[in-house]
Amino acid sequence: MIQAHDLPRLLHGDTGRPLTLAQHEATFPIGARPGGLFEELEASGLTGRGGAAFPTARKVRLLREQRNHHKFVVVNAMEGEPGAHKDQSLLSANPHLVLDGAEYLAAMIGAKNIAVAVARDNPSVVNHVTRALHERERRHDRGAKFELHTPPWRYVAGEESALVHWLDDNESLPQYRPQRPTILRIGHGPVLVDNAETCANVGLIGRYGAAWFRAHGTEQSPGTTLVSVTGAVARPTVAEVPLGTTLREILALAGADPDPLALVMGGYGGSWLDGRHLDLPYANETLAPYGVGVGAGIIVVLSRAGCGVVETHRIVRWMANESARQCGPCAFGLPALAEDLGHLAHATRDAAAAYQRLVERAGVIEGRGACRHPDGVVRFVRSSLAVFAADFEGHRHGAACAGAQSRRHFAAVPTLEREDELIWE
Repeated sequence: MIQAHDLPRLLHGDTGRPLTLAQHEATFPIGARPGGLFEELEASGLTGRGGAAFPTARKVRLLREQRNHHKFVVVNAMEGEPGAHKDQSLLSANPHLVLDGAEYLAAMIGAKNIAVAVARDNPSVVNHVTRALHERERRHDRGAKFELHTPPWRYVAGEESALVHWLDDNESLPQYRPQRPTILRIGHGPVLVDNAETCANVGLIGRYGAAWFRAHGTEQSPGTTLVSVTGAVARPTVAEVPLGTTLREILALAGADPDPLALVMGGYGGSWLDGRHLDLPYANETLAPYGVGVGAGIIVVLSRAGCGVVETHRIVRWMANESARQCGPCAFGLPALAEDLGHLAHATRDAAAAYQRLVERAGVIEGRGACRHPDGVVRFVRSSLAVFAADFEGHRHGAACAGAQSRRHFAAVPTLEREDELIWE
């Protein structure tokens, strides 16, 4: 059961308007952190909330070991996932908590510059961060210098190497990184990138320590997390829950369909999960055996009135359009997957052959991209083949399911009707 005691943490004090600096400091007074800042971060077990779930302290340690004096902290608030609203909710409630965490990270690695990246297509959040930075400037602190950057919104623009590349030379191109972690750089300066929610958690740990942070969550996945729940819901919701909360409880917070066909877990680079598994705890260690994870903290609910084949086609078609097109798997492979899925979604005469091509192409594309974008799409496609096996079987033989015939859509997928106009299906 979700425990109400001292929740929400990240969204505490949310009044519908961003907290001022004075309100923030009154809402989150400095506590008695028992140890040094880095030691508390390491003991907290905090993992990144942007998708990869990499231990935050390990990233910090790697940057601490760099002897370059021109280090950067980058706050990634790009939020390129159509189903995600976490950054917007967090920065609209309390941007100062995110900025606190960025300052703590800068102090731990010895960075003199903090870049906050918010998509220019989200002007309300840009305004919230701008006002918060102006408030902090008036304190005349001698800490790291903040600078707001507003790259254009795209799915790949939020990938950390693409974001750093844009900050370095204004091109949102993901970089080839055969090994992780890799030290990214702006000029010659090493860069620590963390998403907005991770920074906010660092801000809390810096105030109250590791034991306080671990009071919620599981042993392996401590703390709370923000979850964006959309699709077959009464209201799109950003909920803060302890990790380990069941999927059923999370869906109830959004008034979701209590008997869904399936869920998209982790975003459009994640995987489908069969709707029978609602009693699974929301934590990577319990989701992993089912081929899914927390990922970027996104859940899309698919009603039984919909069609998994159609929804997969819609999402993959958009993901193919969002690629950087800097390598063959993205430029040619992903559109080919989308085309095959289109034949299957509409149960055309070529559907049976398209199914065979889809399986073969997924194997050819995997592991050959300049970045991880093609692998994410392949993983998503393969999960659909498993979860919606019966529907794919019908579609490939020309018998579209009732959900496909209803033409009801549940996943938020932006599409270009004209080159200069973004609309939503």
